[in-house]
Amino acid sequence: MLEIDSTTLRNIQLIQLELLQEVDRICKKCNIHYNIIAGTLLGAIRHGGYIPWDDDADVALLREEYEKFRKACKTELDTTRFYFQDHRNTKGYRWGYGKLRRKNTLFLREFQEHMPYKQGIFIDIFPLDNVSDNYIIRSVQNFQCFCVRKILWSKVGQVADKNYFKRKWFKLLAKIPEQEIFAFYHGMILRYNRKKTRMVRILMFPAPNNEYGYYRSWYECSADTVFEGVTFQGIKDYDSYLTFKFGDYMQLPPVEKRKVHPVSKLKLIET
Repeated sequence: MLEIDSTTLRNIQLIQLELLQEVDRICKKCNIHYNIIAGTLLGAIRHGGYIPWDDDADVALLREEYEKFRKACKTELDTTRFYFQDHRNTKGYRWGYGKLRRKNTLFLREFQEHMPYKQGIFIDIFPLDNVSDNYIIRSVQNFQCFCVRKILWSKVGQVADKNYFKRKWFKLLAKIPEQEIFAFYHGMILRYNRKKTRMVRILMFPAPNNEYGYYRSWYECSADTVFEGVTFQGIKDYDSYLTFKFGDYMQLPPVEKRKVHPVSKLKLIET
């Protein structure tokens, strides 16, 4: 694993800040509603910017807004500096959400070196889909999400998992054709979004605290949120959201849990 010093980490953060500003620019121009979320929102509230040891940034949009953003990227994205990836425009991309990446950079995650697409420094762009208000249906949906997530992860899990038998299991799952699993995934999206519900979730990420989603109202009501001296849209009721996700979010985690993602190769912007 490549060791990332504090100066390099700060340079990564500043590149990601460029990416966040591009998202904000496009969303303002095209009237698209988004929020900074997760550690990015936590950093804004607790640190006024990046969590000092954080090496990623997260944006979330309700499904309809996410599809607007995907479409807007085709005409509005500054392609001299950035590129947008998801499984619909990038062969071999196996995640159920998008990434906005910086051109002329490299952020090669450990055990993902073999993945067949460009891997520049990025921020995650998450779609939020409906979660049923019915407990039983929601439980079934959660199980479906778990299964699809593991199948999509299998191309990485077959080399990354420390357990020999799990690696073999992932190797079998990796034989499932991508078009079949993504067809099932899109079917899930259509089924889940037929009816507006109280809760939503990122289908390809586990939901926290033994719940199967987040409250839709958190993502519908935004407020200007200053992050690294730049104003973005963030969840207005950040206290409820961050407490739900992190617990006592103003308490710093122990040093041993302040980790960055393992990276095997890194390249900052070439001039």
